[in-house]
Amino acid sequence: MTGAKRKKKSMLWSKMHTVHCEDIKQWCRRRLPILEWAPCYNLKENLLPDTVSGIMLAVQQVTQGLAFAILSSVHPVFGLYGSLFPAIIYAIFGMGRHVATGTFALTSLISANAVERLVPQSSQNLTTQNNSSLLGLSDFEVQRIGVAAAVSFLGGVIQVAMFVLHLGSATFLLTEPVISAMTTGAATHVVTSQVKYLLGIKIPYISGPLGFFYIYAYVFENIKSVQLEALLLSSLSIVVLVLVKELNEQFQRKIKVVLPVDLVLIIAASFACYCTNMESVYGLEVVGHIPKGIPPPRVPPMNVLSAVVTEAFGVALVGYVASLALAQGSAKKFKYSVDDNQELLAHGLSNVIPSFFFCIPSAAAMGRTAGLYSTGAKTQVACLISCIFILIVIYVIGPLLYWLPMCVLASIIVVGLKGMLIQFRDLKKYWNVDKIDWGIWVSTYIFTICFAANVGLLFGVVCTIAIVIGRFPRAKTLSIRNMKEMEFKVKTETDDETMHQVRIISINNPLVFLNVKKFHTDLKNIIQRENAASHPLDDISKCQKNSTLKSALFRLSRGLCSKDASQACLTEKWSLILDCSGLTFYDYSGVSMLVEVYMDCKGTNMDVSLANCTDSLIKAMKYYGNLDSETPIFFESVSAAISNIYSNKSLNKLSDHTEV
Repeated sequence: MTGAKRKKKSMLWSKMHTVHCEDIKQWCRRRLPILEWAPCYNLKENLLPDTVSGIMLAVQQVTQGLAFAILSSVHPVFGLYGSLFPAIIYAIFGMGRHVATGTFALTSLISANAVERLVPQSSQNLTTQNNSSLLGLSDFEVQRIGVAAAVSFLGGVIQVAMFVLHLGSATFLLTEPVISAMTTGAATHVVTSQVKYLLGIKIPYISGPLGFFYIYAYVFENIKSVQLEALLLSSLSIVVLVLVKELNEQFQRKIKVVLPVDLVLIIAASFACYCTNMESVYGLEVVGHIPKGIPPPRVPPMNVLSAVVTEAFGVALVGYVASLALAQGSAKKFKYSVDDNQELLAHGLSNVIPSFFFCIPSAAAMGRTAGLYSTGAKTQVACLISCIFILIVIYVIGPLLYWLPMCVLASIIVVGLKGMLIQFRDLKKYWNVDKIDWGIWVSTYIFTICFAANVGLLFGVVCTIAIVIGRFPRAKTLSIRNMKEMEFKVKTETDDETMHQVRIISINNPLVFLNVKKFHTDLKNIIQRENAASHPLDDISKCQKNSTLKSALFRLSRGLCSKDASQACLTEKWSLILDCSGLTFYDYSGVSMLVEVYMDCKGTNMDVSLANCTDSLIKAMKYYGNLDSETPIFFESVSAAISNIYSNKSLNKLSDHTEV
C-alpha cells in the first residue's frame, strides 16, 4: 500500500514538474521574442539583405545619434552610445521586425528641457573645468549626461510599470489622427531647433509655452547676423539630399544597392572643412572632439529623479506611442502580429538598461523604419549588424568626425524628418473621410507646436474621448451586441450538386476606434467557428493556431478538408454580406477596418457585399480604399445583395455552358 502511494505521489510530482517547465518555456518565448525567430533564421535568404540594411542603418544611427545628442544638450559622443545599446535590448525583447530603436528627436527635445533647467549653460563657468575620469570630458558635460540618463532611467521605469499593469491594452485610445498630428508637430519643433545651425545664428535656449514662436521672433530680429557660409552649405546639402533620395525612390526597383548619400555627404563635407579650415577661416561650427571607446557603466544620479518626473512621463508616453505606431505599421505591412504590452516592456528596458551606459532617452524613428523597408531588411538581425558598425565608429572612426560642419548635420536631420512632415497631406484624407477627425488633427497639431509633444498627445486623447462620448448617446443603439449570423444554402442545377453558402453578418453598433479591434476579433471568431463546423476534427487544431482574419477567410473560401471529404469541399462556394443597417456612425478607424476586411476577403477570392450603407459611408470607403467601381459591392438591402450573388452565379453558369 505504501509503495502504491509513493508511486502515485511521484507520478503527480513529475506531472506538476512537466507542466511547470512547459509554462516557463512558454513565458520565455512570449517575453523574449528572439527565442521565436532566431532559431528559424534563414541564413541563405535573409543574411544578405539584413547585412545591406544594417550598413545603411548604421549610417543613419550615427548621424542621428550625433545630432540628437546635441538636440538633447549633451556631448555628441553620448548619441553614439544611445544608438548602440537600445538597439541591442530591443532586438532581444521587441516584436517589430523593422523597428530600429535608438536616439529619437522627440524624446531628445523633452530631455533637453530637464538638462537645460538643472544644468544650464550659464553654470559652465561656475563648474570646475578639470577633466573628469569619464573619457576626459569636463565635469559640466558629465553633469549634463547624468540628468539625461536619469530621464531615460525614470522614463523606462514608468514604461515597465505600465507593462506590469497591462496598460498596453489602452493603446486603442491613441487614434491615427492623434498620433499623426503629434508626430508632425514634434517634427516641426525639431526643424525649429535646427534653424540656428542651418543659419549659423547663436540662439539662446528657449522653451516653454509658445517657445516655438519666440524662436522665430528672435531669428527675424537678428536676421542680419545670419552666417552666409553656413546658409549656403545648408542649402546645398538639403538640395543634394532631397534630389538623391528622390532618385533612390524612383529607381529603387532597378538598382540593387541604394546610394548612401548621408554617408557620402558626411565624408565630403568633413574633408572639405578640414582642407579649407572652415572652422578658423569662416567661423563655421563643427561637431568637435569625439573621444574613443565606451566608459564603464555607472548608476544614473538618483538625487535628480524627483526633479525630472515631468520629462520622464513625457519620454515614456511620447516615445512609446511613436514607436508602437511604427511597430503596428510594420506588422500590418508584413502580415505578423505585435503585442502592445510586450512593446512596453521592450522599450522600457531599452531605456532603463542603457541609462547605466550614459545613453539619452531612446525610441523608434520613422526615418530608420522607412530605411529598413527600402533596403529590404527581413529581421532584427539588420539592427544587430548595424550595432557592429556603430562600435567601429565609436572605437576607430569617431575622432575623424571632428570636422563635420553642424549645418550639414542639421540638414541631414531636417531631410530625415520628411516622412513626418509630409503627414500634412493626411489632412485631405481626414476631411474626405471624417471631418471630426480632421478637426482633431488640426487642434492636436496646434497644441503640440504651442506647448509640447506630450501636451498635444494628452489633448488629442482627451478630445477624442470627449467627442466619442458625445456622439454615442445620439446612436440608435447604445448596447454593443454580438453580431448576428444567418446562413442560406441554395442548391444549383449543375451536374455536380454544389452548395453556395452565404454568411450575413449584421453590425449592430457604431464602428469607431474604441471597438474596431473587437469587431475584427468577433468576425475572426465567426469565421473560425465556421471552419470548425465545416471541416474534420483533424483540421480544427490547424485553424485555431492561425490567428489572422485573412487566413481564416482563406480556409473558409478554399476549404481545409481531409482526403475523404475533398470532393465535397472543392465544390463549396462562399459569400459574405455585411449588413450595415446598425452602423449608425463611424470614424476613420472604422472605415479603415471595413476596407481592410473587404481587401482580405477579396484577396481570398471570396465574394463580399455591403448592404444598407449610408451615402456618407459609401463615399468614405470609396475614397479611402480606391474601391473598384466596376464590381458593385454596395447594395440597398440584404435581399438585393443576395439577388446579385445569385444572378452572378447564373451568369457564370451560362458562360461555362457557352464555352462548352
